[in-house]
Amino acid sequence: MFTGIIETLGQVIKKKTEGTNVHFTIQSAISHELKIDQSVAHNGVCLTVVNVNNATHTVTAIQETLGKSNLDNLVLGSQINLERCMQMNGRLDGHIVQGHVDQTAVCIKREQLDGSWEYRFKYDATVGNVTVEKGSACVNGISLTIVNAGLNEFSVFIIPYTFTHTNLHEVNVGDSVNLEFDIIGKYVARLMVR
Repeated sequence: MFTGIIETLGQVIKKKTEGTNVHFTIQSAISHELKIDQSVAHNGVCLTVVNVNNATHTVTAIQETLGKSNLDNLVLGSQINLERCMQMNGRLDGHIVQGHVDQTAVCIKREQLDGSWEYRFKYDATVGNVTVEKGSACVNGISLTIVNAGLNEFSVFIIPYTFTHTNLHEVNVGDSVNLEFDIIGKYVARLMVR
C-alpha cells in the first residue's frame, strides 16, 4: 500500500532482459536502505526488491506488468519516481494507492502557466476506468487531484515542487505515463455495471 507521495527520484543504470522478464537496476538515495523482498513503487508500479548493492537496487518486471505499464520504455539514464510502502503509523498524505497500474495514458497537453503546469492525459475508457473532478489518480506513482475530467481524458495541475522532485518534468506531449485510478471509484464503477 502506498500514498502517491514520491520520496525520491532514481535513475535506471542497468536494464537486462531474461526471457519475458526485465530486470531494472536503479541508483537512488534510498537504495541502500532497502531490503530484499521489500515492495517499492517504481513510477507507481509495485515491484519487489530482488537485490541491494550499496546505492543501487534491482527489481524484476514480468510480462503482465510490462504490458500494462510504461516500464518497458525506460532506458539507461531514465529517471523513475520511487516510493516505499506506507507505514501504518504514518499520515496518509496522498490517497490510497495499491501500486497496481490499471493502464497507460498519453500526454496530450503540457502547458507552463504562471507558476504551475497543466498536463492533460488521454486514456482508453473502454477498459472501464473513470475519473471525476476533484477525485484522485496516480500518474507515474504521483497522487494528483483531477481537474477537467472528461470521458477518456483529464487534466492535472502541478506545483513547482512536484514538477522538480518527480519525473513529470521529463514528460512531454506524446509520452506514455502509468495510471492507477482511485480504488473507491473502481469499486463503484464495477458495481454500476452489474
